[in-house]
Amino acid sequence: MVNTLMSQPAKISQAQAAKLYDRLARVYDLWGFLTETKARKRALELAAIQDGQQVLEVAAGTGLAFVELVRSNPNGRNIGLDISAGMLAKAKKRLGNAGAVNFELLVASAYDIPEKDAAFDVVLNNYMFDLLDEQDWPRAITEFYRVLKPGGNLVLANMTAGRRFGSGIYEKLYRMSPALMGGCRGVQLAGPLRDHDFIITSREYFQQLLFPSEVILATKPG
Repeated sequence: MVNTLMSQPAKISQAQAAKLYDRLARVYDLWGFLTETKARKRALELAAIQDGQQVLEVAAGTGLAFVELVRSNPNGRNIGLDISAGMLAKAKKRLGNAGAVNFELLVASAYDIPEKDAAFDVVLNNYMFDLLDEQDWPRAITEFYRVLKPGGNLVLANMTAGRRFGSGIYEKLYRMSPALMGGCRGVQLAGPLRDHDFIITSREYFQQLLFPSEVILATKPG
């Protein structure tokens, strides 16, 4: 049974999300810089990419983290996927400007990752589960587990339940207009990951411009 502590229901479907983020692609980097930089940086630190690894980022977006993965892994395999073609177009441009060549970008869903079982050493996923309906979380978590090698690491960053002054404003904005928050609301993933056999190594809380994030490092048992 999936153990979830809280979250408002998702109010934007996957099809709606793809269209929404196609539109948001032009301005998403500013939002990411203002509210997600600290958590995204920590997620990359915990991913601890080693050159030559097989690395997957699900919901790669505009490539804010993916470009750093590729830089860290010039001799490995780097796959980035997202449901938004508009976001990936921005990512492709970012990677081109960085001179990166060793990567693949795919329009695909976390519910059906087009890769073989036990293919990756590391899976990174930033700010996706806070967009998904809780009843669909197991589909994505099961796919992450499937494509990870035994002993491989999963690193997640998500909007989460606020713990400090002012963080509740984002939940209020979500209630007013889910689209204004990009469809995202606060979630907590440690319990659901344990329920699907992941081992939780760490969960850290970050707050930037009042925006609350959790960063989780989990491992698939070897």
